[in-house]
Amino acid sequence: MGMEQKTAVVTGGANGIGKAIAAMFAKQGANVVIVDVDAKNGEALVEQLRTGGRTAIFVAADVRNAGDIKRFVEEAASRFGRIDYLINNAGVSRWKSPYELTVDEWDDVLATNLRSAFLASREAAKHMRRNRKGGAIVNIASTRALMSEPNSEAYAASKGGLIALTHALAVSLSADRIRVNCISPGWIETGDYGKLREIDHRQHPAGRVGKPDDIARACLYLCDEENDFITGANFVIDGGMTRKMIYIE
Repeated sequence: MGMEQKTAVVTGGANGIGKAIAAMFAKQGANVVIVDVDAKNGEALVEQLRTGGRTAIFVAADVRNAGDIKRFVEEAASRFGRIDYLINNAGVSRWKSPYELTVDEWDDVLATNLRSAFLASREAAKHMRRNRKGGAIVNIASTRALMSEPNSEAYAASKGGLIALTHALAVSLSADRIRVNCISPGWIETGDYGKLREIDHRQHPAGRVGKPDDIARACLYLCDEENDFITGANFVIDGGMTRKMIYIE
């Protein structure tokens, strides 16, 4: 699948899953716009991609800020003349008792994980609808939108909201030929994969813990124009864990 002359914007693209997504879209020939607050790693990734002959730029931005969102979308469109794909990947978490979670902490998580996805999608869609074949938006949610651990209320709410936002936008933007889908990753190891234990892998029906490239490949699939019958969907990519019954004997 070639993406030459297409432009992909990846929020939270300097590290982890976002980094893998940015690199994979660049490998397919897309112009990649990496958006993050982490300028050091963002610039390093751009340099790495350029060394490999890819076209990429880094835009420092805080997705909690509506002005920053408008700025990075406009910068992407101005630099490359179009926007074809938006991956809303930026996110934060707070693992804190609901009795202790502050209003500011709640608002911070919801602004970063959910509100930013709506605002970025709206701004990017203004450019996508000018394309002959529209565009594609992929929101990165989480299996914690479907199941929970203790003290994850803000994160779970934000990711559940992302799934709902996905199908709402898919319907609203369909007239402009813009598809909107969602991916809910399970355990995706972004650190030292070699330090994982055998039991970590074995508990997954797929036989292993996930890797960032597992999510990046799914993003490519959902952005592929040949898959234009897929919209409003949530793809759970978790090695089968949400389908596994667990009993304690």
